[in-house]
Amino acid sequence: MSELIDSNSLTAAQGGDQQAFQALVEPFRRELLVHCYRMLGSLDDAEDLVQETFLRAWRSLDTFVRPLYFRAWLYKIATNACLNELARRTRRSLPDGLAASSAPNEPLAAPNLDPVWMQPFPDAWMPEALADPEAGYASQERISLAFATALQILPPRQRAVLILCDVLDWSANETAELLEMTVSAANSALHRARETLAENRKSGEAEPSQSARRVRPAPETLARYVQAMHNADVGGLVALLKQEAVFSMPPIPTWFRGRAVIGEFLSGGLMAGEAAGRWRLAPTNGANLMPAFGLYGFDPGSGFYQPFAVQTLTFDPLGVEISEIVSFGDPSLFPRFSLPSALPRTSPPPP
Repeated sequence: MSELIDSNSLTAAQGGDQQAFQALVEPFRRELLVHCYRMLGSLDDAEDLVQETFLRAWRSLDTFVRPLYFRAWLYKIATNACLNELARRTRRSLPDGLAASSAPNEPLAAPNLDPVWMQPFPDAWMPEALADPEAGYASQERISLAFATALQILPPRQRAVLILCDVLDWSANETAELLEMTVSAANSALHRARETLAENRKSGEAEPSQSARRVRPAPETLARYVQAMHNADVGGLVALLKQEAVFSMPPIPTWFRGRAVIGEFLSGGLMAGEAAGRWRLAPTNGANLMPAFGLYGFDPGSGFYQPFAVQTLTFDPLGVEISEIVSFGDPSLFPRFSLPSALPRTSPPPP
């Protein structure tokens, strides 16, 4: 955790040079974004809290003295800012963490537009070390949507301890110092956090292992998914799902489990009737190190495909079957994933 910084830049920044300060903090922006995202489960909040971190750091730069490390100092500011934010609001989740699954013929619940839903994290915003395709299974899982969602179950200070110790590999002494708690209290919080995550691990979800690596789905598999969506081929979509796959659509609380149930829901809803050509997918760089697409629905009034949802796909560790599809029905996410504001009807489907 101990990157040193240039003394001349620090002296200039402490003297009021804002450009020197920006040069000091910008190298840490992406990793702090990921840290705040893990703490909060929200891309919107993470962006705000990183800006808040930099503002607090600028205002208190004269209090930074060696032998403190600048990176650790920024993490302390960011973590405390996140803890303050968490004290003011409820935790975020996905629909399957809030209610039981639904039958395919049940009416959809009304959208819950309160800020209670998890958001995906763009791979394009990841630090290089996290985005490395050769990273171990544990490294990949620690930015997965499932892990980020599971973290939200933990009380805020347990969450902070687990992230600092198990994700960032800080020592118990360093973590206790940052959170201004005793080492025994930090170790106790870490133990309770690990137990809670183990108890709440989804059925069939493997324990992360440093020696394993998640296999990315083959391009042909993703191409089959895209083609099935464009053709409204429910059978083709269902064939790609695990037996106990999950399908959810926040901010709608309703969700479905099981490929037969999902297929029946799609046949009677999103892909009912003459649905071929109703939906169009545009690829992204990914979200939470998973395949992700912009989902567009055709609007006869404008003659264009309009933003509908950012859709993430979670595959099994072998990259063969889809275990979860989440359609985040929030068009404000599209710019974050560098997705176009609309697609012309005549545009060719992406490969």
